Amino acid sequence: QVQLVESGGGLVQAGGSLRLSCTASGRTFNTYTMGWFRQAPGKEREIVAGISWIGGSIYYADSVKDRFTISRDNAKNTAHLQINSLKPEDTAIYYCATGKLGFVGVRVPEFDYWGQGTQVTVSS
Repeated sequence: QVQLVESGGGLVQAGGSLRLSCTASGRTFNTYTMGWFRQAPGKEREIVAGISWIGGSIYYADSVKDRFTISRDNAKNTAHLQINSLKPEDTAIYYCATGKLGFVGVRVPEFDYWGQGTQVTVSS
């Protein structure tokens, strides 16, 4: 069993930045991949970034490349998502999740434990 808690969301103006954090407990953190997803109202949950056990493999969705940076600190059981140059279309609830696979997955079914989400709202 893994418990995940996200934090760092908020209301920002377009062009601003946020740093989301995900703190994990309940299982050895460096034994699973991590992903960040987002879900906007009326839309499906989509992956934005994923990272392997020790950070050697990273995935970004095309829509966030060059603006989002995923990282993890296994010593602190945390993962982060640095979001820069925010756009109104980035408005969504952001979730972190643990991966089931030995490599970085990109689909919701490839992840098992989820946090409760943190709201990111970008005003124009």
